[in-house]
Amino acid sequence: MLRKATKIISVLIAVVLGFQIFRMMDNLDVIREMQIGPAGMLGVSIVGGAVCGLIFYFLFPVLIRNIVQLSSWLEKKMKIIPTQDMIIGSGGFLVGLILGVLLSIPMSRIPWIGVYLALVVTIVMGYLGAVVSYNRKDDINNFLSGMGSRDKYGRNEDDTSQYSLPAVKSNRSRVVKVLDTSVIIDGRISDVCKTGFLEGPLIIPSFVLEELRHIADSSDLLKRNRGRRGLDILNKIQKELDIEVEIYEGDVDEAEVDSKLVKLAKELKGKVITNDYNLNKVAQLQGVPVLNINELANAVKPVVLPGEEMAVKVIKDGKEVDQGVAYLDDGTMIVVDGGKRHIGEKLEVMVTSVLQTAAGRMIFAKPKYQLDKSHA
Repeated sequence: MLRKATKIISVLIAVVLGFQIFRMMDNLDVIREMQIGPAGMLGVSIVGGAVCGLIFYFLFPVLIRNIVQLSSWLEKKMKIIPTQDMIIGSGGFLVGLILGVLLSIPMSRIPWIGVYLALVVTIVMGYLGAVVSYNRKDDINNFLSGMGSRDKYGRNEDDTSQYSLPAVKSNRSRVVKVLDTSVIIDGRISDVCKTGFLEGPLIIPSFVLEELRHIADSSDLLKRNRGRRGLDILNKIQKELDIEVEIYEGDVDEAEVDSKLVKLAKELKGKVITNDYNLNKVAQLQGVPVLNINELANAVKPVVLPGEEMAVKVIKDGKEVDQGVAYLDDGTMIVVDGGKRHIGEKLEVMVTSVLQTAAGRMIFAKPKYQLDKSHA
């Protein structure tokens, strides 16, 4: 209903404008030479207004579609820009406009092109003001934060640099993190956010949500449980944790979800959070920073050095002859050479070597009693 009303009003405006334009043409010398009377000019104006309205009637859908696309594009771009940066950019644009107006006053007196040249200079100065202020936003923030109340010596009253080491100033800006399906299903992202080591905003693309819903509706029980777990983790992050979460409603012109994630992160100048090894490599090849939860878990695991002793329970046999496999509480695999005969038993072992891979850490050990015998 609103669209139809807007269309009707716009067509009426086009008719009135067309009528007025043709009415003003009677002052032209060409029209006077044609000796068209007032009645004739009225008819020409009416026909001209009708033609303008008809043209606008057919152009209206195209204009509306382009306006909607432009507004949607602007909304996506503006959504990821912090409010403080928008204020700084707007202030720089205003200062640039003022300087442009001052410069354009003498230029406007130039014959023929003065007015147009003044308009161009004003627009360019406004643009330059916005760009320069945005690129210097960190310096502006530091300058504004340093302008507090000062004592009689010209120093900030809350400045303690004369008594201690200078404070480190943080210039970090908000960097968005795009979540992958695998890291949502994994669930550890919720615990990482809860600790406060990960800052927002977290971006959850609509195509990732769609993939999660598709997995949650799968006929396979295991897939269905994994999909529902992922949706539960998202609800927990949104409702229980104090971190900014945004749903990206737009789509990306790529076929696969992984390609969409990488391209979206590149457009938003953000990072990808994932557990997927292949996605990790693809993103790194395209210059997109990656935060891998598995790498984080490996980094914070306790360091085990060769020669350390520990008690483990051998659970199953290994790939090689006479090997047994045990696990630490954090899931690290321990390959016990000669541990096959001790499956189901708790065994004192000594670490012989540690292997660090992209998939995780693997520990190799031998039963302590065997090493004692060899030394004896």
